[in-house]
Amino acid sequence: MILSDRKIREAIQGGQIVIRPYRPDCLGSNSYDVHLGPYLATYQDGALDAKKASPIDEFRIPKRGFVLVPGQLYLGVTEEYTETHRHVPFLEGKSSVGRLGIDIHSTAGKGDVGFCNYWTLEMSVKLPVRVYAGMPIGQLIYFEVSGVVDHPYNVKKGAKYNRVSAHPTPSRMFKNFGRPAPRRPRRR
Repeated sequence: MILSDRKIREAIQGGQIVIRPYRPDCLGSNSYDVHLGPYLATYQDGALDAKKASPIDEFRIPKRGFVLVPGQLYLGVTEEYTETHRHVPFLEGKSSVGRLGIDIHSTAGKGDVGFCNYWTLEMSVKLPVRVYAGMPIGQLIYFEVSGVVDHPYNVKKGAKYNRVSAHPTPSRMFKNFGRPAPRRPRRR
């Protein structure tokens, strides 16, 4: 079952859901709007290898915005830090964002119970689109879980995305193969 606005508010008040910064006007009937953070990143290499760390180039979105172009994968990040301790969060694009031809995730729209971090966005566009830091980009919906979760994500051995970062995080698929950690991103 999807949580209603009242249930989301109650879960926030009870500490089962954390959203920082929390803005009451971003709470919809059954979702919470999240915003594009100040950073984007692109992969340095044109061909990625799932068994290897893939370095990224990260940059701050200028005040005038930044034009996303088709054929390029951009890693973005939410402005909001979230925690979910009893519910399964799903991140979906806002309809207004979809109508601009922006996809905010390729396959990673579901979080886990125990996810405590910013959301990395896997962004692509159908047409060139100028985006801005702080613009509404998606909405979180929360599902109830049936039963007890034995291994929440934040304590799960081998969880690859537990390090809290307000910056886009590249794929860590290589960790499934026992490879060394990726190099730090170059900042522009």
